[in-house]
Amino acid sequence: MKYVGVKQVMKAVSEGIAKTVYVGDNAEQHILSPLIALCEEKGIEVKHVRTMEELGKLAGIDVKAAAAAE
Repeated sequence: MKYVGVKQVMKAVSEGIAKTVYVGDNAEQHILSPLIALCEEKGIEVKHVRTMEELGKLAGIDVKAAAAAE
């Protein structure tokens, strides 16, 4: 995954770079809601991962991640 973290993913989505966005289902919804809304607006697919821990591992980092994109 090229982009990790809500801020980086928001930027990638805004710039039209992100193709797919992944979100950790156990992240706080007030953090993810703006990102998910932006993805819907831009027509970018959002895939759900069960936990932020799993998403961090998928992204190749050793910490939790609320969002990632490729």
